[in-house]
Amino acid sequence: MEPETQMPGPVCLIENTNGQLVVNPEALKILSAIMQPLVVVAIVGLCHTGKSYLMNQLAGKNKGFSVGSTVQSHTKGIWMWCVPHPKKPDHTLVLLDTEGLGDVEKGDKNNDTQIFALAILLSSTFVYNTINKIDQRAIDLLYYVTELSDLLRTLSSSDLDEVEDAADFVSFYPDLVWTLRDFYLSLQADGQLITADDYLENSLRPKQDTDQNLQNFNLPRLCIQKFFPIKKCFVFDLPTHQKKLTQLETLNNDELYPDFVRQVTDFCYYIFHYSKTKTLSGGIEVNGPYLESLVLTYVNVISSGDLPCMENSVLALAQTKNLTAVKKAIAHYDQQMGQKVQLPVETLLELLDLHSASEIEAFEVFTKNSFKDVDQRFQKELKTLLKAKQDDLCKQNLEISSDYCSALLQNIFGPLEEDVKRGIYSKPGEHRLFIQKTEELKAKYYQEPRKGIQAEETLQKYLQSKESVSNTILQTDLALTAREKEMEEARIKAEAAKAEAQRLKEIQRQNEQMMQQRERLHQEQVRQMEINRANFLAQQQRDLERRLQEEAAQQKRIRAEIRRLQNELQQLQWVDPPDNICILL
Repeated sequence: MEPETQMPGPVCLIENTNGQLVVNPEALKILSAIMQPLVVVAIVGLCHTGKSYLMNQLAGKNKGFSVGSTVQSHTKGIWMWCVPHPKKPDHTLVLLDTEGLGDVEKGDKNNDTQIFALAILLSSTFVYNTINKIDQRAIDLLYYVTELSDLLRTLSSSDLDEVEDAADFVSFYPDLVWTLRDFYLSLQADGQLITADDYLENSLRPKQDTDQNLQNFNLPRLCIQKFFPIKKCFVFDLPTHQKKLTQLETLNNDELYPDFVRQVTDFCYYIFHYSKTKTLSGGIEVNGPYLESLVLTYVNVISSGDLPCMENSVLALAQTKNLTAVKKAIAHYDQQMGQKVQLPVETLLELLDLHSASEIEAFEVFTKNSFKDVDQRFQKELKTLLKAKQDDLCKQNLEISSDYCSALLQNIFGPLEEDVKRGIYSKPGEHRLFIQKTEELKAKYYQEPRKGIQAEETLQKYLQSKESVSNTILQTDLALTAREKEMEEARIKAEAAKAEAQRLKEIQRQNEQMMQQRERLHQEQVRQMEINRANFLAQQQRDLERRLQEEAAQQKRIRAEIRRLQNELQQLQWVDPPDNICILL
């Protein structure tokens, strides 16, 4: 920060006058002159809890922000003190002290939430200053205001397009430093010593269950963890004896309790060394003019009346959370159905089963993210939306199935239709072939998978639309068949006469062949008889010749015998042979 912009003390940045927040032009003028990056530390808490004292310590002063020592609240609105950063060269430390929450003189709780939300949105480190311990009331209050600040930031996003990306809300939110004043508890859990950070984490840890009451318990904690990923906790003892608390600004450290002094020192050390520079989306470091723009934008939105008041904050937050829960449930349903369902499905039951499974998961998502849906209005709305999606899905399934089946039928039956147009079936007897071909194509259609629930109805509609074609083919077939029958009868008669003539001719030919065969047989018999007779005569001749030969041989033997006998007689010297021998000779 330039030397001429040094601030000797704090100035009011946002005035709270009669319940209206008004930006102080003088403070804006100071901001507009600061070109260095800003580390913005804001503190919020109940009245008279020592907020201003901690901010003075960060400024390195005992006095500056007004420390109240009476029952009347001193700080009104939001006060600003810009000082050189003690540990970051060329950086400016901006300290924002806020009006105490719960001021009985104010009477308008709406101011509390507005100032609380502004402190969150304007800071890079947000100090939440509470008393004694972390309780459910403090958690709920931080949660409600955090949600309201997100709503305020969202409402302002159109005016901040040049300096922030509304989608990058987590990086926009500050680090959380929870300070517990007048802490009297022992930092122990399960018999073990724990740190203040452990105590904070344990207090913000959700419970594992799906019961609606536990969901209401968990939701604020999950929200705080989401919006404040970086958290730190400090505990502070009483600063000094209670009677001296009204003189806290004038007391030296040696007049304070040593533990308190050490705790304040640790707090300041952390803020100086770990508080980050205020940045916008894209890593843009906020300087004075940027912070000036943020202040004007947020206060203008608050002045427009668009931000809910404290009395309606729970209702507004419940509505916001439940609307978001419904959207998340619908988104989960759409995602699951998109992954599981490929239209068309074969049966309505299959589609309804998939819907039911995704519907159950959607209700689980809603239950997990809903908040105080006491009358189940949003649950009923979700049920109505899911029923509408079911009906729409069923309608889509019908249409997709019908369109797919119609295209499939055209593809399968198209060639048959072309054949009909070319007159292929305009012949006698072709109607039977047409019906046969139709049945073959129907079987082919049935074999195609994933036709959906309109498969049979679409087929029947198609076949009904083609009944006139089938009837035309049948009538043509009948007409051609009658004429063909007459021609067939004449042809059959002609063929019968021709066959009869051929039969008679065949009989004549067979008779002639039989006569010829008989003649050949007779001739064969005659020839055989002649052969037999010749053979017989030859045999008789041979027999006669054999007998003659035998007789000649016998006569030869007789003559030989006679000669032998003659010889014997001669040998016996017979003079006169016997008469019988002579006779024989």
